Amino acid sequence: MWPARCAAAVPALRAPRSQVRSQTQSWTAEEAAKFLGSVRANRLYAAFLTLATTGMRRSEVLGLRWADVDLESGTLAVRQVISLDKYTPFISEPKTPKSRRVVALDAGTIAALRSHRIRQLEEQVAAGPAWQQTDLAFAKTDGSILHPQTLSGMFERAAKAVGLPKIGIHGLRHSHASLGLASGIPLVIMSERLGHSSVAITGDVYSHSLPSQHQ
Repeated sequence: MWPARCAAAVPALRAPRSQVRSQTQSWTAEEAAKFLGSVRANRLYAAFLTLATTGMRRSEVLGLRWADVDLESGTLAVRQVISLDKYTPFISEPKTPKSRRVVALDAGTIAALRSHRIRQLEEQVAAGPAWQQTDLAFAKTDGSILHPQTLSGMFERAAKAVGLPKIGIHGLRHSHASLGLASGIPLVIMSERLGHSSVAITGDVYSHSLPSQHQ
């Protein structure tokens, strides 16, 4: 997770109009920590934590397979996503070649994924013959594809319950990028973590987080 000093590292500057939307769609480090603390007992806590600490897209986290997770080395690979066709979820390829990437994990996320794996194996035993062998890390209790809107709805209700500023679930991706850049992570590294097609895109979207690096 982000260091507590992240929030203090961001200077109080007035953002240009083009940057306002990116800033309003993210949380401070304290707000993100408050949300994660509130969902720690949730069955999909590890999914929310992975979103927050990797900057992955919702579609990428829901498409994550255990075969693509290496908890020993502390990395995961983005190789497939969950897309929608007239509200019906299905497995598809990542958006761009740069979206296919390996993402490093922090110790807290690794521990959460280990715990989640144990819980899911218990669910598999309980489901018996009804279990669907998708290998998805974040799925329904029978192993089948979890609808993206289900995860978004859970996120929005949980955030509202603890009085946090309203952002969509994609705001966790924005928060990861903004807080990471503000704490000094190089732009090129963050661009790779986010799976952007170019560093220029990352710099344009998150330029409001860069001035603090000069300070």
